[in-house]
Amino acid sequence: MEKTTENEKVSLLIIGSGPAGYTAAIYASRANLKPVLYQGIQPGGQLTITTEVENYPGYADGVQGPEMMVDFEKQAKRMGADIRFGLATKVDLSGRPFKVEIDEEKWIETDAIIIATGASAKWLGLPSEERLNGFGVSACAVCDGFFFRGKEVAIVGAGDTAAEEALYLSKLAPTVHMFVRKGEMRASKVMQERVLNTPNIKVYWNTETDEILGDKTVSGVRIKNTQTGELKEIPVNGFFVAIGHQPNSDIFKGVLDMDEAGYIKTVPGSSRTNVEGVFAAGDVQDKIYRQAVTAAGSGCMAALDAERYLSSKGLH
Repeated sequence: MEKTTENEKVSLLIIGSGPAGYTAAIYASRANLKPVLYQGIQPGGQLTITTEVENYPGYADGVQGPEMMVDFEKQAKRMGADIRFGLATKVDLSGRPFKVEIDEEKWIETDAIIIATGASAKWLGLPSEERLNGFGVSACAVCDGFFFRGKEVAIVGAGDTAAEEALYLSKLAPTVHMFVRKGEMRASKVMQERVLNTPNIKVYWNTETDEILGDKTVSGVRIKNTQTGELKEIPVNGFFVAIGHQPNSDIFKGVLDMDEAGYIKTVPGSSRTNVEGVFAAGDVQDKIYRQAVTAAGSGCMAALDAERYLSSKGLH
């Protein structure tokens, strides 16, 4: 494909296509901002690797994650959003209008940007984990724990998120097998105490996951003691990975204010970043809740903030 030297000019550019990006597109379209949305590397975001979604309001019988994202996309298109395949590869926020490079070949000029690039769960990197993802392997206990009510589950992780998820699972599962790679947890003291005082959470210290077992669904896990090398198999139906998330914010490093983990900082109660006219919504700026419904809500906020900004500058 030939490199394009000509810049395209748009009023509002939305980067990312999960619940935050699509909701922002719905609101911005209704406000006649004529938004252009680039879907990014994973159109639909994290929900496209989730099977059943039962906690999103309005779907009385639950919905498949990918199907829900198709619904979001269709609604945004019906409102008039210009939805395109493509990945934002570089940004220049030093002047006005802003410039965003797409697929390393085309530059978009825009008066305002909504960043909804999300976050990606960190995985262990086992082939069995990838193969059984959505079939007993999950990176979100709050999303998927319900499906394992009354079943044995395992969780890997040592931070506050892992502790919180283990406690959540302990209310649903007869036993939660928790694997901690070192001889101690990183979680806060209070969270550690709660975990250790919960009778049906069994903590395995100095333990790493060797393999997740199962053909079509998870049937067990093989663990390895990091000190003795001893292998042991435990029958479980659910395997939860809670070793953290990575916000997809690399192209904004050094340009936008972020916390130490790379989450974009927004002004509390808004979607505004430290650069006027640039807004962030969804999991790229939310490391606390990380739910589809909260991401959608923040996408709405970003569209309303962008509309007010563009109006105040006489650009809309």
